[in-house]
Amino acid sequence: MNRRVRRKVARKSKGNVVQSSFPEVLDEILHLEPQGVVDWNCLPDDTVIQLFSCLSYRDRASLSSTCKTWRSLGSSPCLWTSLDLRSHKFDACMASSLAPRCVHLQKLRFRGAESADAIIHLRAKNLRELSGDYCRKLTDATLSVIVARHDSLESLQLGPDSCERISSDAIRAIAHCCPNLNKLRLSGIRDVNADAINALAKHCPKLFDIGFIDCLNVDEAALGNVLSVRFLSVAGTSSMKWSVVSHLWHKLPNLIGLDVSRTDIGPSAVFRMLSLSQNLRVLIALNCSILEEDTSFSANKYKNKLLVSLRTDIFKGLASLFFGNTKKGKNMFLDWRTSKNNDKDLNEIIPWLEWMLSHTLLSSAESPQQGLDNFWVEQGGALLLSLMQSSQEDVQERAATGLATFVVIDDENASIDCGRAEAVMRDGGIRLLLGLAKSWREGLQSEAAKAIANLSVNANVAKAVAEEGGIEILAGLARSMNKLVAEEAAGGLWNLSVGEEHKGAIAEAGGIQALVDLIFKWSSSGDGVLERAAGALANLAADDKCSTEVALAGGVHALVMLARNCKFEGVQEQAARALANLAAHGDSNSNNAAVGQEAGALEALVQLTHSPHDGVRQEAAGALWNLSFDDRNREAIAASGGVQALVALAQACANASPGLQERAAGALWGLSVSETNRYLEEFIKCHDPLDILRAVGDFAVWILFECWHLIEIDTISCEMEMLIQLLLREERIELTNLFRK
Repeated sequence: MNRRVRRKVARKSKGNVVQSSFPEVLDEILHLEPQGVVDWNCLPDDTVIQLFSCLSYRDRASLSSTCKTWRSLGSSPCLWTSLDLRSHKFDACMASSLAPRCVHLQKLRFRGAESADAIIHLRAKNLRELSGDYCRKLTDATLSVIVARHDSLESLQLGPDSCERISSDAIRAIAHCCPNLNKLRLSGIRDVNADAINALAKHCPKLFDIGFIDCLNVDEAALGNVLSVRFLSVAGTSSMKWSVVSHLWHKLPNLIGLDVSRTDIGPSAVFRMLSLSQNLRVLIALNCSILEEDTSFSANKYKNKLLVSLRTDIFKGLASLFFGNTKKGKNMFLDWRTSKNNDKDLNEIIPWLEWMLSHTLLSSAESPQQGLDNFWVEQGGALLLSLMQSSQEDVQERAATGLATFVVIDDENASIDCGRAEAVMRDGGIRLLLGLAKSWREGLQSEAAKAIANLSVNANVAKAVAEEGGIEILAGLARSMNKLVAEEAAGGLWNLSVGEEHKGAIAEAGGIQALVDLIFKWSSSGDGVLERAAGALANLAADDKCSTEVALAGGVHALVMLARNCKFEGVQEQAARALANLAAHGDSNSNNAAVGQEAGALEALVQLTHSPHDGVRQEAAGALWNLSFDDRNREAIAASGGVQALVALAQACANASPGLQERAAGALWGLSVSETNRYLEEFIKCHDPLDILRAVGDFAVWILFECWHLIEIDTISCEMEMLIQLLLREERIELTNLFRK
């Protein structure tokens, strides 16, 4: 497989809100750098603090240990008001070490149940905002302890994956422990009962934003009791009684935004909400099949109210809502932030609308349905690009992930929708993604790199990425200490390296060394980053010049290490393919000999021919075939059991792909060329030549030519004589040619 897609220095463009660096900091550093050397001790304190703010918490803590001055500056409260724990493993030990710095912590993002268990060890009593993802294993007990220890919480968000072990008991605990709560968004709760919702209504008087998303059951009547709610989402929630909703929710006195996307709401319930609710201004109903089936329904008659659905002109509606006109543009959210409109309601609506749209668009992209092609090309892709310019980091991340996902048709076969990919390119998506990739936030880096990687499967998009400086950016991200960032960057280089015109640019940007270093850095930490790094090196090794650079960068040793030690089939396949390509330049460089002489290389490749996976066996056999063109390698392959392994492979792959058959037979033919190869002679003498000839197919005549002297003429059966004659007629070689030896 030459490329990979995944679901789950660019020129600055006008309107790009992502800042890759701080110009004033660079000016101060350049002023102190007349000879190319920076005296870091002379930097002003505020400059050091600003530089620290661009680092992950782990790097910040590491730099703080370099000297007394930086230790003091690195502990500045302004650096520790917000903490993102998602990028690295976070446990109780790490939490205890960070606790002295987290006295003033107000905003925290975490990932997974283990990180959730460790939160209480931070002792961040002033925590105001808590957001977590991958919370499938998070329990009622853990969540109850967290909220009990952080009674100042104002915002709690868990999702977008299901919190399937959270129940209404935990929601009641939240209500009792967090009286200042104003935002609660939970995903995938099995049952949100009336007692839990009524507890929120009673004990959380400031609660104005509620989201019970992708839940199995929510008590609709109880939600009608939360009079403080201004924004409500039940997107993706099943078993809703819309008759109850339409008769109760329009009475909520403060409701201005409602999201019912991906539900079975019908036109009558939408009509009642829009016509009877006095304050409702936005109703999001994307991907609602029953509503969309009614072609007669129209929301145009509701003045100053916006219905967002697949059948409405969303950008026109946004323009009407934001600016009071129907001027159609595709940067509505950015235009609003730069305008001088002081509408208080809209200032609250826009962040909520961005958040909900990014969530629903990503969910729709991850679960593709028929009939959405026109929506994605005409509106969906442009909406995601607009959301990428949001001031909310989580919205930007989801929008980038959505772009990476909605173009994919088949992730196993690396197929994307070219129309969607080129639509993103035409709307300026490449510059926006590269701008996010240059952000110092690692979450944005990884999602942007993933989108760039998937889009680059299209040759036109790959060309645009290269022209915008994307190769240099991805090569830089491949050096990241964050494995997720490095993995996605390596995936981008893998897809870009398919194009012959990009290989040299990747090498010039230092991409080859970065990819080799990735293998050594993450050799025992998972298959994703290793498969992508090895796949990119395999593509690069097909180029003669790049092949030499791969070897000089230590690539032979790195790839052999993967072939010997890694147990993941994807990594094994790409490592074997890379070694095969390195060995294919025997006439122009010394890589063939270098691979053969690398300790354990030939033994590892022979062993991989026994793999149960056709892709691994095919690439291993191909590598042995290329290596067999070197005299020393032929003897060593045979001594490692290569002949027996290849014959067994040839006999076993009769029904396999033509590529596997060709490589197995080709490797045997390569081994048969040497007159001094006693291992092949002994093997042929001990086995039925007819079985071997049948196994190697088109290469049989060449092996016969090399090994005819081993076959006793008196013992040739009639069947074998007919096979030989047939082979000779097909190859147009006369029988006498076999006896010239």
